[in-house]
Amino acid sequence: MNYGDVRPALLTPALAGLHALTKPGVRGFPGVDHAQELLARTMRKDRVQGDVLDLSAAGGLLASLPGVTLRAVEGSAAALRALQQAGLDAEAAALGTVLGRWPTRAPTVALILAGDRGNAYAQGQVAWAHANTPPGGTLYLAGDRDKGFDRYVRAAGAAFGSGETVARDGGMRVARLVRRPGPTPPMPEAETYEEWGVKVVGLPGVFSAARPDKATALLLDVLGNPDWNGKTALDLGCGTGLIGAWAARHGAAVTLVDGDLQSVRSAEATLAANGLAGECFHSDVDAALGERTFDFILTNPPFHVGRGVVLDVANEFIAAAGRRLKPGGTLYLVANDPLPYEQPLSALGTVRELRRELGFKVFAVSRTSHGPGPLG
Repeated sequence: MNYGDVRPALLTPALAGLHALTKPGVRGFPGVDHAQELLARTMRKDRVQGDVLDLSAAGGLLASLPGVTLRAVEGSAAALRALQQAGLDAEAAALGTVLGRWPTRAPTVALILAGDRGNAYAQGQVAWAHANTPPGGTLYLAGDRDKGFDRYVRAAGAAFGSGETVARDGGMRVARLVRRPGPTPPMPEAETYEEWGVKVVGLPGVFSAARPDKATALLLDVLGNPDWNGKTALDLGCGTGLIGAWAARHGAAVTLVDGDLQSVRSAEATLAANGLAGECFHSDVDAALGERTFDFILTNPPFHVGRGVVLDVANEFIAAAGRRLKPGGTLYLVANDPLPYEQPLSALGTVRELRRELGFKVFAVSRTSHGPGPLG
């Protein structure tokens, strides 16, 4: 099946009678996230009905609970495609977004803590859930014990006023909290740093928000100090926007895309902090790019979706380069040493290894006339 195909999620017998859609790039693919599974089981056991605001809706599993009308919120472009296919009027939102799709707050709120995105992001999730839960309303909070769940539940309990962990399955946990009147905890601030002549604004939960990761550092060191005036460049999977802003500093007209809306907001803030022009798109790989093609594509592709190693997205990045490179255009890709990207890269043209050190490798591939043409 193709990367863009939305399909039914593979569910365990414990979720009999429920359903969700999924695709590569959605947490839990080809099934559902383990925390989301326990969340749905717990809410079904509690016979939750009526309006439910799901701040981490993924493929819409909670919409299939009997008697539930789901208000789906997501920051993942891949998940939003699945939700749209499921017929759910989902709202695209980043952490802390003031939701405007619904005039009143739902009495029940659901949220999966993304502890893998760091302490600040999880704290922000708790604050966001608090802001969207009315006094007397209930929050169902799910997450992974090994990713700080117990610590975040204590913080949530302090804000909400009451609550306890009500379900456990392996390392997964679900807590149920009832909100008392009171102030919402503050949202965490962005991180900032400066490297390669770029001031980076790293919002909570964005990859390398506090400092450049080693792979990106290696890529930019290899590229050196090019003159890209009059050229176009795509930062594919832009995160904080460091690579795209660096390319703009070297004269390129830049486009930055990411499947995570929080990352897109971070990239926009980075460009603004440097007074640089550029287009930023929230996009499931290159789906939002229309007919655009580029002289250069630069990427440090993701290979994790949640806790799992999933290469579907990274391989689609490479396929997108085949569609988006101009004739003679070059893809620069950096990756962890063990990841097997050489074969899919070879479909674009001759693969040149520019450097291999510190557990990473940098490749350059220029699109040849016999490779995939622009937009297929």
